[in-house]
Amino acid sequence: MIYKFRAILDNEEDIFRDIAIDSKDSLEDFHNALVNAFGFDGSEVAAFYTCGEDWAWHEEDGIPMFDTGDIPGEIKTMAEYKLDDLVHEQNTKLVYVYDLFSMWTFFVELASIEKNKEDTIYPALLFSHGILPEEATTSGFRGGDLENESLFSDFEDDLDQDDLDMFDGDDSFEDMGFEENWN
Repeated sequence: MIYKFRAILDNEEDIFRDIAIDSKDSLEDFHNALVNAFGFDGSEVAAFYTCGEDWAWHEEDGIPMFDTGDIPGEIKTMAEYKLDDLVHEQNTKLVYVYDLFSMWTFFVELASIEKNKEDTIYPALLFSHGILPEEATTSGFRGGDLENESLFSDFEDDLDQDDLDMFDGDDSFEDMGFEENWN
């Protein structure tokens, strides 16, 4: 079967590509089709993320290009997943991030499932709309809980100003046993 996807860049402007690809192709094949369709050079790392109907996705649920685990084979990569393993009529959405530093974020949705046309080579770019901006930007919607989480939420504690007041006025560290020239 052939999957027809629409990949939309998370951006203020409408920028998207429609791609047809065999359902038995790997996520790595789909990654390569997306790289080509959007005109990237393919030199950056990317990942796919599973998500719900509301596009919520979590970074820990990513499917990377390379096994980055401590034990070889610990993490499944794009090459190990077939499209139909993750995407089907009941689960039609994925998030794709190209360049994990710039965070080019794409919302990818299965538009239709059709029979293979014998005279067509897949993957195929079916339609292209919009031109990528020079740098990654976002529309403000990031899905998941990333936008609503504080950057430092893992470091929150129950300290308040009264707890920190005990350090006021003691700028010397003489009583800690450090010598002035410790080298």
